[in-house]
Amino acid sequence: MSPIIRQLDRQDYQTTWQAMQQFTLTRDRDTADEIWVTEHPPVYTLGLNGKPEHLFNTGAIPVINSDRGGQVTYHGPGQIIVYTLLDIKRLNLNIRQLVTVLEQAMIVTLAEFGITANARADAPGVYVDEKKIGSIGLRIKKNCSYHGLSLNNQMDLQPFNNINPCGYPGLQVTQLAELGVNLSNTELAKYLVHAISTALTK
Repeated sequence: MSPIIRQLDRQDYQTTWQAMQQFTLTRDRDTADEIWVTEHPPVYTLGLNGKPEHLFNTGAIPVINSDRGGQVTYHGPGQIIVYTLLDIKRLNLNIRQLVTVLEQAMIVTLAEFGITANARADAPGVYVDEKKIGSIGLRIKKNCSYHGLSLNNQMDLQPFNNINPCGYPGLQVTQLAELGVNLSNTELAKYLVHAISTALTK
């Protein structure tokens, strides 16, 4: 059964996070999986392993301590967020396999536009010429996942300069717009959600 796709437009991070938690806590074994597509106003999020020393001059941008895995990242307009609310036990996936599904979905999507990207075993996410273009952070409760991925499309990348992205000092970031691809988030999301859904229904 294919996941239900929900297009949420731009949403507050905290509100969406709480909605994901509630969905996961109240779902049962018959609840359909869902994929939420959104973008957020500017926000820094610290994962469960996040260390404040990876934040520098955050200025007026709020910092939220999240319950996803991983370190610190930035979300802002022009970045696609895809939240995967999945019963991974029912899908016969473990968390590492789910990370791979999400990484490969981004890699396949970027390849559609002539961009060669790769995953790294030492640092989850997707990279183009050693610059990070896509991030992954997940949480598992009751054998179900929430949170998901972010893919940089056409956004202001400057706020990444105020953090060590994903806890890696000096890590550079990029986006589709810098690589010569000009697409709306809506158009790009179609490719990305299709790639995820296809992988999950194989």
